[in-house]
Formats: sequence, structure tokens, C-alpha cells
Amino acid sequence: MKALFLLLLPTIFLSAEISDAHLTTLYRSLNPESISELFAFYHLYPHTREGEKALSDAWELMHKHRSEKHHLEGNLVLPAMEIDSVISLVNKQPFETDIELTEDQLEMIEMVSDHLSNRKLKGHTIWKKEELFKLPPEEIDLSHALLLYQFEDDPLKVRQYEATLDLIALQILAHLPIGATDLEKIDAISHFIFHEKRFRFPPHSIWAKDIDTYTFLSSVLDSHLGVCLGVSILYLSIAERLDLPLEIITPPGHIYIRYRHQKETLNIETTARGIHVPDRFYLGINTRKLQERNKKEVIGLAFINQASVAWQKEDHKTTVELYEKALPFLPEDPLLKMFLGYNYLFIGKEKEGRKLLNQIKNHTFDFAVSRDTTPEDYLNGKVNAEGIKTIFLHVDETRSSILEKQEKLQKVLKKFPKFRDGLLQLAITHLQLGQGGKALETLNRYHHLDPSSPIVEYYLSIVAMNRFLYLQAWKHLETAETLTHLREHQPQCLKGLRHTLRTLHPDPKDEL
Repeated sequence: MKALFLLLLPTIFLSAEISDAHLTTLYRSLNPESISELFAFYHLYPHTREGEKALSDAWELMHKHRSEKHHLEGNLVLPAMEIDSVISLVNKQPFETDIELTEDQLEMIEMVSDHLSNRKLKGHTIWKKEELFKLPPEEIDLSHALLLYQFEDDPLKVRQYEATLDLIALQILAHLPIGATDLEKIDAISHFIFHEKRFRFPPHSIWAKDIDTYTFLSSVLDSHLGVCLGVSILYLSIAERLDLPLEIITPPGHIYIRYRHQKETLNIETTARGIHVPDRFYLGINTRKLQERNKKEVIGLAFINQASVAWQKEDHKTTVELYEKALPFLPEDPLLKMFLGYNYLFIGKEKEGRKLLNQIKNHTFDFAVSRDTTPEDYLNGKVNAEGIKTIFLHVDETRSSILEKQEKLQKVLKKFPKFRDGLLQLAITHLQLGQGGKALETLNRYHHLDPSSPIVEYYLSIVAMNRFLYLQAWKHLETAETLTHLREHQPQCLKGLRHTLRTLHPDPKDEL
């Protein structure tokens, strides 16, 4: 463990004997706003005047933003293990062996952190999951709730990870002036997470198989790796401690954080080191608006992420259990009802599945342009449960994987030729394999069944344009524009397609 502390300091720190002048120089070279450097210096030189001064400085930094200071007896000399525990947690490296804290160590960290803003939340003192449901979303302590669910039989584990978050918050506060603005807090959190501690999105080969692992707050803290939801939860957990109000935004299949004050809006994209990404980049053909979530709903989203892995592994029983855990936090979420309904069908609970799908069959999700057609197709006998499974088959972008999915879709469509999402997914496999002619044929089959899908009309326009069928391309583009306008949506991709198409062939309307 000591080797970890020494990495923080210049090589000269390692000298067995050091003159008073050099020791003074080294002390003055420390970052005066770095708790970790000051504690590490004290750890190396505890019995020197400079070492004791570093300890005093670190203690003052930890109390910088509180009105009442905790004072220690004597000359700020803490028990060695108490100081070591603080240093170890602040400086913990990715995948380092877990640091087990004693009750005394936890109490010490909790004492110096009791002024953090999340202590005001009613959810911070709850230790029974059932009581979380009774709280309004604004009273939820997000990190406490998620850790309580993960380590329900190990409260010491919950407190240990909370202590890590507390020390991170104290380190960030040490760099902030008294009365810091919200934007200063955002800059400080982003710098610490993405630049100082280098939290990153995991490589695709890792997260694709273990997205649930990189959602858990504990795993993100341990590995410094996290998917969008995992790092967003970390960011929100720190923001709660710093009294920083943030909004939680969920485009389909994604999550990011937004700060909004009066006319000022700042998006924080946690998969890209916290940079601002304009709202329009999150919108698409069938995504006309962005959903804002509350903290209760984020707890449900964590279960949904775990369920997606079980579903990919075709463990539908576990998938159902996880979706059912999410349901109390997202009781009216139509997408959750749809996915849970499908998985009820997959495990033979047809009555339960039909009940949920009937609730949403004619419902257009508020964020979408057009409604999902599979619930309706299933209830009308145009596909069965096995057919629904095929549209969710995972492909790894290899040719063999795509061909395997394509073959299964073709078998389903031979039996259920009017299964719309099956036709769309089959067309996508043709596009992935460069089979433009077959893609055009399949998309036209969908169009003749149902000309109300903006996604299909968009694909038809692109494929027709690439095959020099410009009049058809214009026709389908205008249909896509009409469908999206009906839902007060003007996607950037349609504007781009119109510009490209105009350079290849004039708009037929201009010739009239």
C-alpha cells in the first residue's frame, strides 16, 4: 500500500535522509489544495515539523466548506491507521484490492463529511429498501439507495463505498472557493472524474458482455470504467454531496446529465469526458424529444441495464425478475411494460404478457414519432413469441453473426409475412451486408403494409437514392418529412438527406 502513496510524490521524497532545507522545499512544492498529496507527505514524514504542517493543512482543507470545524486533541496527530485509510481511499487505483475499513475508520470519515449536502436528504438515513418507495424523488440519496440494493445484507460495504464518495467530494471541494458557483462545481467534478482520476467508457469487447457490471456504482469506483449510466450515477452522487442541481436526460438507450439555470443549458456527456453536446445530436428520425428522469427512475434504469444482459444471455427468467424490480420505480413507463411483457411471453406467462402489451398497443411513446408495432402485431396474430425473440438477437458486426440473424428472420417472415419489425430488421441485415437490392425489396414490403413509419421511409429514400432512383427517393423523403412534422419534429438527418438529394436531382416540386 505504501508504494501507492509514494507514486504521488517526487523521487527525492524517497530519500532515507533529507535535510531540513530540502524537506521545506518539498513541502512548498505540494499542491496546497490537494488533500491526497498533503496526507501522503505526512505519511512519509510524520515526525517532522513540515509533516505535521501538511497534516494540519489537509485537515483544514477537509473542513474548508463547513461553518463549524472539528478539532482534534493535541497537535492533529491521528492514529496511523486512520490516516492510512483516508490516503488509501483517496488515492485508490483502478482494480486495486478492496480496502476494508474498520468501524472506527468509517466513523472518522463520516464525521469529517457530515456537512456534505446529501446528509440533508431523508433517503440518506434509510436502511430498508421498502421505505425508499415512500419517499418523494427529491428526497432520495441516489448513491445510498443503489448501494443499499446491491449490498442489502452488508451495511458496512454500503458505508465503505459511501466513504469513498465522501472523500472524493471533499477533495473536489478543496479546490473550490467558498461560495463556488454551480458552473465552478461542474468544472471541478468533471476535472476530477475525467482528467485527474481518468474514469473512462470501457472497451466495447468488455462492456458489451458486462454492461450491468459497469453500471454498478461500486464497480465504477473500483475499476474507473463505466457505461453512460454508471458514470452518470457517479457524477450525480458527487453532485448530491456538493449541492449541485442536475437533470437526468435519457434519449433511447442512453443517459446524460444536464445543468439548466434560467436560459443557460449545459449538457454533460459522461461517455466523452463531460463535454457539452447539443440536444439535437441526441434526436433522430423516431426520437423527437428527450425524456427527463428523476432519481427514483434512475434506480429503475439500473435494474433495466442489468436485465438487458440477462436477456442477451437468453436468461428470460432473470430478465423478468430484474424488470419486476424496476417496475416500482417506473410504474408507468411504457417501454418497461413492453419489454417486461415480451419476456413474460418468453417464459410462458402469456396472460401476464398480453395484459401489459394490451396497455401499450395503441400508445405512441411521448418521445417517439411513431408507435412500436410489435405489441399490436403480436396481439393480432401476426407474430408469435419466438418471432419476437428474433428481432432482439444480438449481432457482433461479423458477417457470420449478421447472416445467422438474417436466416432466422427469414424463417419467421415465411410464417408471419406481415410482421413489420421483422421486415425492418431483415432490411437492416441486408444493408449491413451491402445487399441494396434486397434491402429495397424488403423495405417496400413494409411500406405496402404500413406507410406510417418514418424510419422505413427514411431508409427507402437513402436506398433509392444510392440506386439512382431519384424520384422514388424524393417521394419517400417527403413522406418521412410529413410523418415527423405531424409530431412537431424536424430531424437534422432529414435536412441533410434533402440537401444531398437536391445536389443529385432537383426536387420534383420545383419543376412544377
